[in-house]
Formats: sequence, C-alpha cells, structure tokens
Amino acid sequence: MANDILQQTKQRPVPEPDAPDLSGSGLEPLNEWLNERSGKISFVSGNFNNLHPGHLRMLRFAAEVGPRLVVGVTRDDTPGVTVPCSTRMESFRSLAVDLFPIALNCTPEEFIGHLRPDFVVKGKEHEESYNPEKEAIESYGGKLLFSSGETRFSSIATLRRESSETRPKTLELPTDYAERHGFDKGDLKRILASLAGLRVTVVGDLIVDEYIDCSPLGMSREDPTIVVAPIDQATFIGGSVIVAAHARSLGAEVDYFSIVGADDTAEFARGELSRYGVTASLLVDPTRPTTRKQRFRASGKTLLRVNHLRQHAIDRTLADKLVAAVTKQLAHTDLLLFSDFNYGCLPQGVVDSLITAAAEKGVMMAADSQASSQISNIARYRDMAVVTPTEREARLALSDLESGLVVLAERLAREASAANVLITLGAEGMIVHAASKPEVETDRLPAFNNTPKDVAGAGDSLFACVALAHRAGADIWSSAYLGSLAAACQVSRVGNIPQDPEELLYELDYTPE
Repeated sequence: MANDILQQTKQRPVPEPDAPDLSGSGLEPLNEWLNERSGKISFVSGNFNNLHPGHLRMLRFAAEVGPRLVVGVTRDDTPGVTVPCSTRMESFRSLAVDLFPIALNCTPEEFIGHLRPDFVVKGKEHEESYNPEKEAIESYGGKLLFSSGETRFSSIATLRRESSETRPKTLELPTDYAERHGFDKGDLKRILASLAGLRVTVVGDLIVDEYIDCSPLGMSREDPTIVVAPIDQATFIGGSVIVAAHARSLGAEVDYFSIVGADDTAEFARGELSRYGVTASLLVDPTRPTTRKQRFRASGKTLLRVNHLRQHAIDRTLADKLVAAVTKQLAHTDLLLFSDFNYGCLPQGVVDSLITAAAEKGVMMAADSQASSQISNIARYRDMAVVTPTEREARLALSDLESGLVVLAERLAREASAANVLITLGAEGMIVHAASKPEVETDRLPAFNNTPKDVAGAGDSLFACVALAHRAGADIWSSAYLGSLAAACQVSRVGNIPQDPEELLYELDYTPE
C-alpha cells in the first residue's frame, strides 16, 4: 500500500557477515528475520501502552535510518506500564509495516548489547536526560539518535487505512478506550442527560459561513483557471456562535457575547441565535464588517475560500464594555467558554480580566484558540479546566516543532496551567492528557469517522461537548469520548449545524447487523 509509512521493500534473504548472532540468546526468530533483510539495524523500545501518531512518526524515522527495525516492548512490571505485554505486542503485529516487535525479558540496554543495532532511536525529549543505553551503544560503535519524527501539521492516514476503503453509514466507536477508563455506553447516555440545565456563557469571534455549490465547467482557454457556475448557496453560523448553538442544542442555557459589524451579516447571526434559543449580547464595532467566510465547492470538495474580515483588536472602550457585560453574567454561570478565532474580539486584556473574574466566582473555564490561516496562542488562556488545540496550535503556542505529542501535551499543560489538554489530530483522532490527576496520564483516542464530508466545525462541536460533559461531572476520558462522537457526527455533513443529542444517542445505540 503506497500510503503505508514505514513500509520497506522486501528483498531476497541476504545474510550479512556482520549480522549479530542472537541464537544463543533464544532469539532465533529475530535472527532469521534480520538475515532475510538487508540494511542497517535500528532499535526503538518503550512501554507503548497505546500506539499513537507520535509513536508512528518516531518509528518512521527509525525505519528511514535503519530499514531493519526492531521494536522492544518492555515487561509488564516496568514502571508506567498499564497494558499487558501481549496486548501491546499485538498492536505492533497488526501494523501493515515491516518491523519486528519483541517482548523484552531484560532491560533495553542489556538487549542492545546482544542486538548491537547501528542506531538506537529515542524521542527528542530524552536528549538532555540520562540515557542508560548510551554506554552499551558506544561500546560497539553504534549511534544514539534523538528524534520524535517529522512534524506534519496536516493529518497523515493511519497505517492500515486505504483511501479507497468503504465505510458503513454509521461511525466506528472504539471499545478498548472505554474499557481502559471504566465507562460504557450507559454512562455516556447518563452524561448527555445531565447536560440539561447547565448555565453556559460563551465569548469569542462571531463568524458566518457561506457555502456556494458550483458546477465545474472546465478550464479557461484564456488562462489556467478553473471555471465553475454557482448552482446553490447555503449560509450557516460559525465561529464562537456555533459553539454557543452546540451548547444550547445539548440542553444548556446559553448566554453569548461577541463583536459584530453594522451590516446584514450581523442581522443574519442575530436571527439564527434567536432561532436556536441562545441569549445574545452583540456589541457593534463600526470599524469592521461581521466576519464572513465563503467556501466555493464542487463535487464535494472546497475549491476556494474567501474571507471578508478585519483582524485588528477591538478598542479599549469596546473591550471594557465586553468585560463588564460578561463579568455581570458570571454570577449566573456554571461554565465560561472562550472560543477564540483570533480576529480581534479577545485581546489579552479582555482575556486576563475575564479569567480573573471567573476564578473569583469559582466558574469553570475552557478555551479553544484556533489557527487556520491566522496565528493563535492557546497558552495565553491560563488555568483552564480543558483546552482543545490542534497539533499545529499547540506547537505554535510553545514554538516547538520537535517534541513528541505526549511531551507537547505535558509542556502545554505546564505552560498554561491547564488541568486537561486534548490535542486534536484530524484523521488520527486525539491525544488526551490529564494533568490534574494524582498521576499524570495520557491516552490516545482514534477518530470515529474516517470518511468526513466537511471538517469545518469539527473542533467547535468537540470543544462544546467536552467542556459541557466535564462541567456536568464526567471525567476527562468519557468527556473526550463524547466530544469525539460529536465531532464525528458533525463532519458527516456539510456546514456547521448545532449538535443534535438524538444523533449521538442513535450512534451509541446502533448495533451492526
């Protein structure tokens, strides 16, 4: 499969004179596997409780420097291990990649002394730490490399996924994650029911999305331009306003605050907010239009996006009015959501004032700061119960293009004093990092929908659902699961539409025939 990262071309068995003799160590299958392949040997070891994209990137790098890739899986009594070795080994065997997983019955450095690999690869985060393998590696002239693999802001396909693979109508809900964290579908249904009546305040950038469906006509004869004819148009609320609508649709009582221009787009947003039952306070800034994004689509794909907006920060007078209005509402709020698209509604002074006011009143806070065509910094939202950046947004906030995903989540949690960090990875799902537990824990949750129609709005629905569930008393693991389910439902259709709880319940109840 062309898209399988790490897949190496297999050759005829070519025993090499310097191939290590491991037969005396009871490792004949490994020795045979090595002799069937040529090239340098690389070695990676770890607990690997749950394989996530960060692991896959490091494995890809290791395979690039040493095509004969051996992966050592630590023993069950190793500190930090939470999954049985047999299960962890099976995860590697299920990968459509050319590597040899081996259960270690000794320390990695002892095994390295037997294997004598050309390269031992560890994550970038270990570079400044003590590495017990170093002495064994240097004893025979090997090299210790530190790399978390190439950083890609766009999602890569998971290893076994074919782009042409057909999917059933409903979603694919993982069961192993729920089993690890002790909840079931009945618990998720009870959490959904508990969202009704929550008092939620949302503040952030208001956006209106226009989808213009076009019929492709061909290529212009005058210049290399694609020619289309518009055939239909649909308009949706977006940005922070859809976060408010998601929260309302899930059962919460919602008060919404934002900045708009004096135009027809603002009037459309007011009408939609009223239709969805959201109480809105929209302050008018005469120096900007209401942010409007147009997407031109053909054959189910977006060809072009045109943004009508201004990105300067609101002035001091308007900022003071916004802070005063939101602060007054906090006395009647259970949860404050910052939905920041970095178009000027939330300058740092406003953010700091609202965080202070909410903390004084004991109001739980959560934040999402998006960066698609703009720059963001999720770390400026301090003391949040939940933050939900994409990988790109997390790396931008920390100026870190090298660290592995788990280390990235740990760093962001420390930098922003965040209790829980969910790093979303598109088609690869998300990394869930619970920094608030007695022992810091990280897990990976795969994506539930592998055939999305429109990814716009996935983060908004996930953010709203996770934050509400967590405020209702659910732990971060079940909250993240419900958020992933909401996002999967959202991307199954075109346009940002408020989340219907009945749709979530349907997916939870669905049993394949």
